[in-house]
Amino acid sequence: MTLTLDDLLLGDFHVHSTFSDDAVSTLAENIRSAEAAGLREIRLTDHVRSSTTWVPDFVAAVAAERIPAGLTVFTGVEAKLLDATGAVDTPAGLVVCAEGGVDAIVIGDHQFPGTDGPWSPRSTRERLDAGLSDDDALDLLIDASIRAMERTPHAQLAHWFSILPKVGLSERQLGAARLGAWADAAARTGTVVEVNEKWTCPGQEAVAALLAAGARIVASTDSHDARSVGQYDRVPQIVRAATIDADATDRPEVNR
Repeated sequence: MTLTLDDLLLGDFHVHSTFSDDAVSTLAENIRSAEAAGLREIRLTDHVRSSTTWVPDFVAAVAAERIPAGLTVFTGVEAKLLDATGAVDTPAGLVVCAEGGVDAIVIGDHQFPGTDGPWSPRSTRERLDAGLSDDDALDLLIDASIRAMERTPHAQLAHWFSILPKVGLSERQLGAARLGAWADAAARTGTVVEVNEKWTCPGQEAVAALLAAGARIVASTDSHDARSVGQYDRVPQIVRAATIDADATDRPEVNR
């Protein structure tokens, strides 16, 4: 598989609007910014939980927008990974990849997937301090990630592994075996994985594993303000570093 970095950076697959309570820009403002940045693709994505009822309004609002020539607009809802079973916090009856629905479920690792539900970063650190080993915690995260991909068609992983520094762990602790299993699952299930500008993750080793597995990566800003749509600094660095790693191990190439 050959992927051109320039082409990768012509997409922004995680952009929030005022349908999310922590974003400041409208759908129209995000679309105009994507056009101004010369993007070819954008995924308009907003936060949901099981109680969310506005998804049909969101889909209708996107459909009503003027889409500039040369820009393809996709939709998504961002829902958090809940627990070790891979459950995801989506609204009941959510329509995906069908008329009146969104194009993808963007899964976020906002909390740690615990055995009895989502663990906050503080609660996870307390469990680690009380004796939960780093290895067991990392196994929980990878196993839950794989299960979430297996049970969630049309998925995209958002800012994956951003939870790790919040609980005092690091991507570097994951190791090749865990990253390989995670990346293989992404390829096998057709899950898209974004390289996230805001959170600078997943990192070089994880992206190299995705490339080796043949999984699809996309770029995202996780924008909450239209001024940052399509504006990349960290993503190219991560992907270039992953390419060097890939080349060193005879993996697929991402061209500069």
